[in-house]
Amino acid sequence: MSAVCIEHLSKIYTPREGLLQRLRNRGREPRGFQALDDVSLTIQPGEFFGLLGPNGAGKTTMISVLAGLSSATSGRVSVCGYDVSEQYAQARRSLGVVPQELVFDPFFTVRETLRIQSGYFGLRRNDDWIDEILANLGLADKADANMRALSGGMKRRVLVAQALVHRPPVIVLDEPTAGVDVDLRRSLWEFISALNKKGHTILLTTHYLEEAEALCGRIAMLKAGRIVALDTTAALVSRMGGADLEEAFVRIMRGDPMAERDAADPASANDQVLTEQT
Repeated sequence: MSAVCIEHLSKIYTPREGLLQRLRNRGREPRGFQALDDVSLTIQPGEFFGLLGPNGAGKTTMISVLAGLSSATSGRVSVCGYDVSEQYAQARRSLGVVPQELVFDPFFTVRETLRIQSGYFGLRRNDDWIDEILANLGLADKADANMRALSGGMKRRVLVAQALVHRPPVIVLDEPTAGVDVDLRRSLWEFISALNKKGHTILLTTHYLEEAEALCGRIAMLKAGRIVALDTTAALVSRMGGADLEEAFVRIMRGDPMAERDAADPASANDQVLTEQT
């Protein structure tokens, strides 16, 4: 069973009904924005998988569909074998998401926030695990602090803790270290790497390509809603003839041909590099 399975996923954002009518009244045919275009990939249990791409490539849209925050226009998405639309309760329980935005309730302390999050998943006696998370993320001395009193970096640590509080087998990290200090970055990756070694599947999006190169066994690259490269990290760097992942990423985004060979068969997307068709 795959940890994450995405099959022919497409997502088109269409204007709201009021705007649709106004456009039609002006004689204009409204068009939607295609954020994802026939995306397919499979992530195996225990993988540390990277999802890279420029701003607007469709990474967050894919995560939103995976988390059930947005519905797919077409295609199928499952987490640990559970369809995110038809078996949403099981799929949500199998997934922990750290979002880009700093979203928090200002009326609770850090510990209360994590206890409430535990309650969403029916976990009443979860304090031992909460204490372990707080210690590993450097939040132990902030456990009784109100969320409003925390710095931006500390709030992001709480978001990570919330995603982990129900011990999900699949953890999605959407730009988890954006704008945070070196100490958090180090402690976060040590903790996440330890969870990965225990069997948790990690899906990471980041613009820090050195992080992706150091942590991710396989990487998919998105451009304009389509997968343009998918392979092991080492193979991507080698086949693009680059010195590191950053150079390979730039070349793939520019549409440069691969140094060694073309991957002409898109059906083998899970173990080959794909080159964008122009």
